[in-house]
Amino acid sequence: MKIIDVANEDSIIRQIAEILIDGFRDTGSNDWATIESALAEVRSSLVENRISRIAIDENDEVLGWIGGIEEYDGNVWELHPLVVRRNVQKRGVGRALVEDFEKEVKMRGGSTIRLGTDDENNRTSVGGVDLYPNVLENLSNIKNLRRHPFEFYRKLGYVVTGVIPDANGFGKPDILMCKRVL
Repeated sequence: MKIIDVANEDSIIRQIAEILIDGFRDTGSNDWATIESALAEVRSSLVENRISRIAIDENDEVLGWIGGIEEYDGNVWELHPLVVRRNVQKRGVGRALVEDFEKEVKMRGGSTIRLGTDDENNRTSVGGVDLYPNVLENLSNIKNLRRHPFEFYRKLGYVVTGVIPDANGFGKPDILMCKRVL
């Protein structure tokens, strides 16, 4: 496996879009439900001040994709999105992409990476509940109930730094996480 910048080639962009649709189909999200919306997301990552990297195998098949958006004059980068082909999940592809992304951010002078990981289908203890009025108390006791990605990011050193209650509708929060990469 090697990790490279995404080339503006239709076959690569299409592979990424298909992985994006498949990777988010069970999350409860309506994002990237069509090939058109997924293709648009991939193409939007191919501009200046963005990071767009893929992991490929020895046959140049895309295994996973990670993107990033520069914020706060380059001090902070949003990790958006990360997706790995289902048949190679749990084999280090996601970890490798995140570690590569962290190196890219550091090379560009960034100090912090942030991300949001939505819970739109009650896979954590903060999903499906009214987080108000004790938002931070509820967040401090967050539990992973059904393979929510926030646990993956925790293992890589990211910490929960906040939550946006009801970001995707009532009881569907966005869990905010960050990591310093100095």
